[in-house]
Formats: sequence, C-alpha cells, structure tokens
Amino acid sequence: MKLLRYGPPGKEKPGILDAGGTIRDLTGIIPDLAGEALLPETLNRLRGIDPSTLPAVEGSPRLGPCVGRIGKVVAIGLNYADHAAESGMEVPPEPVVFMKATSAICGPNDAIEIPRGAEKVDWEVELGVVIGKPAKYVSEEDAMDHVAGYCIVNDVSERAFQIERSGQWVKGKSADTFAPIGPWLVTRDEVPDPQDLAMWLEVDGRRFQDGSTRTMVYGVRYLVSYLSGFMSLQPGDVIATGTPPGVGMGQKPPVYLKPGNRVRLGIEGLGTQEQMVIAG
Repeated sequence: MKLLRYGPPGKEKPGILDAGGTIRDLTGIIPDLAGEALLPETLNRLRGIDPSTLPAVEGSPRLGPCVGRIGKVVAIGLNYADHAAESGMEVPPEPVVFMKATSAICGPNDAIEIPRGAEKVDWEVELGVVIGKPAKYVSEEDAMDHVAGYCIVNDVSERAFQIERSGQWVKGKSADTFAPIGPWLVTRDEVPDPQDLAMWLEVDGRRFQDGSTRTMVYGVRYLVSYLSGFMSLQPGDVIATGTPPGVGMGQKPPVYLKPGNRVRLGIEGLGTQEQMVIAG
C-alpha cells in the first residue's frame, strides 16, 4: 500500500493511493496515519479494503508528511562509506546517531527555508524507516517485524551550524522545513529488499546524488535492533538511515542551496519530492 496524508498544514487527512494513482480518502476508516493506525493489525485491515470503494479526492491537494504525530526522527550519520570519504571522515565503528527536531518536519513538496545566518545549506536524500510496532531490545532477527514501511526523507543540513559552531549536529539539522518526509508511506510488503533501492537527488536539473541503499554500512535490520537498545521506538517514529555521496559539501568547490533553487529527489518505489528553496 501507498499511504499518505493530504491537506493544509496541521489539517492533513489520511489517504491511500489507488492503482491508477488517484488519492482515496481514508478518514472514514482511520482518523490519521499516526499512532495505532501504523500497528500491524490496522495495516492488515487496510489491506483488506478495495481502494476503489473509497471516496476519490478531487484535484491535486498539498501532500503533508506521510506520517502524523511523529514522536522522534532518529538520524544516522556517515552510513555510506563513499559519503564518509567525501566528507573526509572515516566509517564509524558504530552508527553515528543524532536527532532532528520534530518542528523541522514538513511535506515532501513544501518549500525549504534558508534560516537566518545560514551559509551552507545542503541536501541529503535518505531512506526513511517508519516504525509500526513498539520496539525495545529487539534482536536483528525480529527487527523487521517492527517496521511499518518506508518513505523518502530529505535530511536538509546547515553545515556551518552543524560542524563549525561547536556542540552536536542537531543544531545544523533542525531548522524549520529541514525534514521533508513523503510523499508516501510504502508498506513493508511492497519493498522486498530495502537494501537494494536506487536513490537520486537533483538541484536545478543537475544530478548530484545517484546511489543505492546497497552501499549502506549499517542496514535497516541492524539499525532498528541497534537503536532499540538505546531507546524505545514507537509507532510513527522515523529513522533517517543516511545518504550516499554527492552532497553539496563534497563538491569541489562546495555547492550550497540558495533561494530560487529547485530540489528534486527520489527513491525507487517510494516516489519523488520537489522543493523550492526560499529565504526564511
């Protein structure tokens, strides 16, 4: 299933994409694509519904974040060996873990705002893992049972804030609009192998990132297990699993986002995002 949320910011409704690409309204079935709606039993119930029997959504509404009431966004740094190399850093012996503020979350096609004082706003296409069942001290063998599905995350980053301003990375990762999520939550049954997905990102039509989840250092199964040993993972939590090479910081010379740029990114089977860059 391709599940989504549509409507104005803060007033999104749940929907499902039918085989013809039409959005169908799920508000008569679930109140939102959040919390208990992501549990395995609820997703199984949704699978039993013929989308053609649901009301069609007219027009082309704004798409919101594909998951509502996200409790936390847990991100993994330097999780592609070739990206670590372009960043001038070694592959870490354990996953590098940081958080993105939930206030950074926005829709997949909402504008990216350049924050005040920003100098080095960068892009990162990432596979997002959406938790569907509480996970605490989960083994690798059982980890995938706790995954509801997958989505695209653009881990927008301000490198000067992140690297040059001391402290932890979260400062450079958490400005408003720095976490576009969506367009869809694609349920786990439709993604047979999350470690074999092509991914790409373009700025103004120029392709900068062109990679695959095959080159991930720490895969989805390992990350769910690993993180669950440090914190409980709850339905609706999102893990941003890292980015392949091609970020702006790694260009020679570096290239950073400016107002007026258009960013497009996608992951095989998970749709695409498109964002205009504006001054915040």
